[in-house]
Amino acid sequence: MIRRIAFAVPGDLATPTGGYAYDRRIIGELRRLGFGVDVIDLGDGFPRPSAGTRGAVLAKLAKIPPGVAIVVDGLALGVLPEVAALGGRNPLIGLVHHPLALETGLAPEEAERFRASERAALAGMRAVIVTSATIAHVLIADYGVSPDALSVAPPGSDRVSCARGGGGDVVALLSVGIIVPRKGYDLLVAALATLGDLPWRLTIAGDRRRDAQASARLDTDILRHGLTARVAIEGAVSAERLAELYSGADVFVLASRYEGYGMAFAQAIAHGVPVIGTTAGAIPETVAAGAGLLVPPDDVAALAAALRLLISDAGERARRAGNARAAANLLPTWAASAAVFARAIEEVP
Repeated sequence: MIRRIAFAVPGDLATPTGGYAYDRRIIGELRRLGFGVDVIDLGDGFPRPSAGTRGAVLAKLAKIPPGVAIVVDGLALGVLPEVAALGGRNPLIGLVHHPLALETGLAPEEAERFRASERAALAGMRAVIVTSATIAHVLIADYGVSPDALSVAPPGSDRVSCARGGGGDVVALLSVGIIVPRKGYDLLVAALATLGDLPWRLTIAGDRRRDAQASARLDTDILRHGLTARVAIEGAVSAERLAELYSGADVFVLASRYEGYGMAFAQAIAHGVPVIGTTAGAIPETVAAGAGLLVPPDDVAALAAALRLLISDAGERARRAGNARAAANLLPTWAASAAVFARAIEEVP
């Protein structure tokens, strides 16, 4: 039975995104379960690594002792099909948060390159772990992954106190997510621009460093719509500050064009905050019926209507907040998710 693993991640494990947060928590839980876990930094620049980085990755992984299982995070795995060459000496396990080809804004030819590369990489894995049933279905249908090789280990949620809310006449909106096109901040700003007659203020917490162009566009959109006094962008924040933001929120909103799970939605529900999101990807899996409002992706009018309802109707906010608090008790725990992850590792030959 495998009890020692190398967990290969692209860059700094402390990077403030949901994917890295998932990796950190799973690693911690696996250690608590008695696994020996060595974290391997594969370098920066993924999913578009330099030739030097690619060569360094293979050199690092080749130093791992034979028989030690290697878990490779999908942000790197998808562009490293050559890692499969190590499968003869180390059991290889792929971790897919969401397929690289489904990132918003890719040129068609780049999306196809990502799809072909990730398909080849996954073919070399003895097991594949995903964060939602939605991603499992995608990998089976589009990437040729056998259902027998797949395990679904969704992100866990901590049990936290209920949000106190903004406590004033101005409705406190919160959006959490890295500043990239997939998160739909352009749609959110466009929707809010039509709600100038309502009392609201938006706080965005998300790393601005991943996509400079998307970050600049967000700033431009806010300025163009005259919303600089009503939208605050805090960038990447500490876990303590993020907890404060959730606690002070009246409504959580994120207009994602796709999510492989949606940890920020789950965090909002754990705090009892009503949610506005989209029906894209695994979001409907994450957001329980009644805990929020889900609209079609890329539909500014529908998003604005949902925002208008929850901003203007305190009773509707309260009702959905109550549903969110009830749904919080049904969210998976990190211990339960890690147990699935551990079982997938142990069952690898």
